[in-house]
This record gives sequence, structure tokens and C-alpha cells, in this order.
Amino acid sequence: MYHLSEETAEDAWDVEALYDLCFAPGREALSSYRLRDGVPRISQLCLALRDEDQVLAAAIRYWPVRVGGAPCLLLGPVAVHPTRQGEGLGALLIHESLAEARRLGWERVLLVGDAPYYRRFGFVRREGVLMPPPTNPERVLGFELVSGAWAGVQGPVTRGDGVAGPDGRPA
Repeated sequence: MYHLSEETAEDAWDVEALYDLCFAPGREALSSYRLRDGVPRISQLCLALRDEDQVLAAAIRYWPVRVGGAPCLLLGPVAVHPTRQGEGLGALLIHESLAEARRLGWERVLLVGDAPYYRRFGFVRREGVLMPPPTNPERVLGFELVSGAWAGVQGPVTRGDGVAGPDGRPA
């Protein structure tokens, strides 16, 4: 049995340790981290999944960015502890967080990831969305929380400093 909750300050060290375990050394040198550095996370969408012993099994985070000036969510990282992979926990986090993002009024989501994996959630390659280098354009994927939300949205992806959330307040 698992317990899903919003990530708290007390979870932060466990989440960072999970990301260190699941991703290659130097992960913070990736272009997506430059977009996150110093920008507050979207706390309502950052989720931690713990087992009955309170061991962190999986986590997901979201950050505000702009795509060609339009507000957008940047999904990632999402990680599942290696001993828990194959149980559908990553899919659970993605489905739950996307549903919450929609409920909160966000319109679009962006990520850099493996298209065959994320396609099953509805993510598609975003032509004309330019992540900072060095990012493989084939891995730049988007998801519409609102039908047509990506129409005409393209250009450089920039930090989300001051991005207003759907409620008009800073994200």
C-alpha cells in the first residue's frame, strides 16, 4: 500500500537522494536544470509516493517556464526507486499530477524525455519549441491539458521567473 502526498520540506532530502540514485551523475548540468535553478517549484504538483514503512518509492516535480512567452509547466524529474520499477508508480504519478494540473487551471505541459515512454500519456513532439542547448529536439515533448493549448505556442523555452499561475498569482 502506498501513500501519495504533496512533497513537503521534510521530503526534500529523500527526493534528492532518489534522483541521485536514479539519474546519472551530473544530472544538474542538463539544460532543464538551468530552467529550474532558483525558480520555486509548483508545490501543489510536486508529489511524493511512500510505502507503508514511509520509504520513498517515487517522486515527481513541476516547474514554471515560458515557451515563446506563454506560461507552461515543465514536468520533471520523475523517478521511481529501482526496487519499485515496473509497478506502475511512475504512471500513477504522471496521471495524478496531470489531473491536478488540469484542475488547477494550467493549460500545457512540457518535458524532455523518451517519446516512446511518454507517448502513452499523450505527450507528443513539439516542433518549434526550443530548449536551451544541448537538448535533442526529438526529446522535447508536450501535452495539452486544454484542447488547443499548444496551438501557435513555440519559440525558446525560458525560465519561469514571475510566471503567473492559472489563478493569476505567481506560480
